[in-house]
Amino acid sequence: MPIDATQPYDDSNIFAKIVRGELPCTKVDETEHSLAFHDINPLAPIHILVIPKGPYVSWDDFSAKATEAEIVDFTRLVGKVARDNGCVEQGYRMLANIGKRGGQEVPHLHVHIFGGQPLGPMLAR
Repeated sequence: MPIDATQPYDDSNIFAKIVRGELPCTKVDETEHSLAFHDINPLAPIHILVIPKGPYVSWDDFSAKATEAEIVDFTRLVGKVARDNGCVEQGYRMLANIGKRGGQEVPHLHVHIFGGQPLGPMLAR
């Protein structure tokens, strides 16, 4: 169910639990401020999630409140994960669902990296 990205951060969400080590994940990479792991329900041969470790609900929340170090770290990890997983040569898609109309289901900022096959049109009609 899509969430309201304007609401306060809920530290009981699944990604917060993963960051705290309360739930397992198949880790791809990790930095001081960010974590990348395989999606448990992959929609493409490569489907990796990259999240900031801090309590940010959405891109708006993150861009307004994160430190410069967190923003740089997160952005660089997204690029590194794409490179390290062979996505750059063939092309890939980055997707961040934000809020109700964007279809965001977890109230923690996350970027999906999809690759490994042709991905079709950007939006289904």
